[in-house]
Amino acid sequence: MNKIADNWKDYECISAGDGEKVERWGNILLRRPDPQAAWNKEPDPVWNSIHAHYHRSSKGGGSWEFKKKLPETWTVSYKNLTFKVSPTGFKHTGLFPEQAVNWDWMMDMISKENREIRILNLFAYTGGATMACASAGADEVVHVDASKGMVQWAKENMALSHLEDKKIRFIVDDVLKFVQREKRRGHTYHGIIMDPPSYGRGPNKEVWKLEDQLNDLIESCLDILDEEPLFFLINSYTTGFSATVLANCLKKTVLKKHPSGKIEAGEVGLPITKDDLILPCGIYGRWISHD
Repeated sequence: MNKIADNWKDYECISAGDGEKVERWGNILLRRPDPQAAWNKEPDPVWNSIHAHYHRSSKGGGSWEFKKKLPETWTVSYKNLTFKVSPTGFKHTGLFPEQAVNWDWMMDMISKENREIRILNLFAYTGGATMACASAGADEVVHVDASKGMVQWAKENMALSHLEDKKIRFIVDDVLKFVQREKRRGHTYHGIIMDPPSYGRGPNKEVWKLEDQLNDLIESCLDILDEEPLFFLINSYTTGFSATVLANCLKKTVLKKHPSGKIEAGEVGLPITKDDLILPCGIYGRWISHD
């Protein structure tokens, strides 16, 4: 089941093709690589009306070419949430707008619950999901990421979204080690979110490889999933890793332990304004306690 993030006002994927896309972030136009945009792009002046263009290097990585003056950082809003945006040295902007489909879903699930809800967000990056869950009324959100810089960025997003009065715990740690410690402490969560990278390193050089460690992480998370869970969500941007794989992983773990729920999986995407196409932006798998 594919989900399209089409409720944005401050963000727009204007055009895409030939391995690139042009996006509007507020009133700033950025041109960035996107390997999913494998079709031919349509000739359009917007491709050259941009503020900045990210060029990949043949040696790996890349750099921004700034065509017009733009601020070092600015903000975009989604409904009642506000996020800091900045063109980083590794192509990204600090926000994945397609994840709004998951924010909406989680906010809806949490807001309908008339009980205490605790949420754990692993590989939590700059906190889009953290802020969504906190704003929807979660009693506690624990935000875990190995990058101190990303956690600091998430704290800025908390302030921008005026969520300082919410109980959000920010943790810089290796996610598996944190989950194992939570088990020893006896802490449990009603909702668990994870957005694992294909490959990464923890703060103490711990190595993470998705295909080798995803199942172990899910199994460890089951130990701290509350006896009356609400949801379990996995996002992935790993090339060659399909939504069916995520669904199968969840069926063999979460659904096996909590058979009264259901599994849903598919792609997430963004509408492309000029072409009336959908830009695929990764996959998701969910265990859901109820509709």
